[in-house]
Amino acid sequence: MTGAVSSDRRRFLTAGAAVLGAAASAQLWLPAAARAAGTPLPDGVFSLGVSSGDPLPDGVVLWTRLAPDPLNGGGMPDRPVPVEWQLAEDPRFRKLVRQGTAQARPEYGHSVHVDVRGLRAGRAYWYRFRTSGQLSPVGRTRTAPHPHSSGGSLRMALASCQNWQHGYFTPYADMLDQDPDVVVFVGDYIYESTPSATGVRRHEGTGEPFSLVQYRNRYAQYRTDPDLAAMHANAPFVVTFDDHEVDNDFAGEIPQDPDKQPHDAFVARLTAAYQAFYEHMPVRATAVPDGPHIRMYRRLEFGRLARLNVLDTRQYRSDQATSQAGAQDPSLTMLGARQKRWLLNGLQDSPARWNLIASQIMMAETDLQVGEGKLWFYDAWDGYQAERNRFLQEFREVRNPVVLSGDRHLTMISDLKEDYADPDSDVVGAEFVGTSISSNGDQDQAAFRKEWDPRRPDNPHWKLLDAHRGYHLFDVRRDGIDAQVRVVDTVRQPTAAPSTLARLRVEAGRPGVEVV
Repeated sequence: MTGAVSSDRRRFLTAGAAVLGAAASAQLWLPAAARAAGTPLPDGVFSLGVSSGDPLPDGVVLWTRLAPDPLNGGGMPDRPVPVEWQLAEDPRFRKLVRQGTAQARPEYGHSVHVDVRGLRAGRAYWYRFRTSGQLSPVGRTRTAPHPHSSGGSLRMALASCQNWQHGYFTPYADMLDQDPDVVVFVGDYIYESTPSATGVRRHEGTGEPFSLVQYRNRYAQYRTDPDLAAMHANAPFVVTFDDHEVDNDFAGEIPQDPDKQPHDAFVARLTAAYQAFYEHMPVRATAVPDGPHIRMYRRLEFGRLARLNVLDTRQYRSDQATSQAGAQDPSLTMLGARQKRWLLNGLQDSPARWNLIASQIMMAETDLQVGEGKLWFYDAWDGYQAERNRFLQEFREVRNPVVLSGDRHLTMISDLKEDYADPDSDVVGAEFVGTSISSNGDQDQAAFRKEWDPRRPDNPHWKLLDAHRGYHLFDVRRDGIDAQVRVVDTVRQPTAAPSTLARLRVEAGRPGVEVV
């Protein structure tokens, strides 16, 4: 896998795969659809675009959702609808390799998840859908490398925290130009907040989502962002959720405000939120929710180059601590016993050169107290000290561990230390906390520096701290990971100027990260 992109290919990407693909192939695929029996569907059934996800060496998930009236429940009839799909080796679909028909069912919001197998490893494919005489945009995806391949490179983007009301999703336009092989999204795909009259854009609806239809409408609104839609159509995503896909700072079945959300009501909200998440994400059937439960932690292999462990740090966690003593309670868990064992086993027996952990929340310490004493951010791993410290100790025996996080709406790049209570303890890994796509909007940089710079002496493990909007880009090779912090000058306008804020390097066999 490689991040290189030719000028011809870039023109194809930036001109819009949707328009080119549909125009080039309409006459090849439409006549059969025109003869299809049944009541025609309303126009615009593919308003939410297409996407792919969770690449395997021999397969990938293809996704779409039929929604001609996306902000009002979808606008589909209450019946299953057959949707044809095709996968080809070329964008004009002259070399078809797989095709079939999937059922878009009303009980899953007329979403389609096609788990295609039998593909060749480490190569690009193009795909599309058709129903009722309508063609979807064309998507491009890529399979993972062969399981035994140890060379090559992997270009990976890290994204999180895209608040519709705080700005446009302009970083994705630059991400599209950088042409990653895979996008890792570590949470806060939507925000559950009420519509705001002062936002750059306004949330749909009249309040927070609680029902399944309300969550569907919120996801559908986010899916209509053109830059997000274009990125989804051009690379596979690996997604997990954080809190705002449900309710701010929730923990397990405990809401942020238990006095206002009784347990039964919150369980119903979880059930709706997880269902809508599944319906809008390119994930496998293993993620079909069972009421208020969804299986999201999983492992993806990119040959012998990288193993990606995707965590769920919301569903199994103990309620957040509220004090330093509480955060040190050894009974508190972020992952739950089963997920913790799964992660430790996957790190200890990994054949991969790089062991990546996609964690929604920050693992490195954040000491907010200037001077003597410590003040932790309890919603992150700092609030679960015993479990976090156990992992940091385990990292001593793990080959090249690197944690990829989000949540903070900041770029916070750190060395991972074996014991943050001991400034002289060993460095055991590196962490990249990616900034937000749009959350917090265009921050006042001077105010940010005034607040955060005084804390840096108490956090010597921080290597880079910044508050611009954007994402992180990684080129993973056997000898090291070259990282770029890509930022935009604004998210308050539909277009923005991108730039590289910083370059960093993680050397294989040498724990920690350095600014280049």
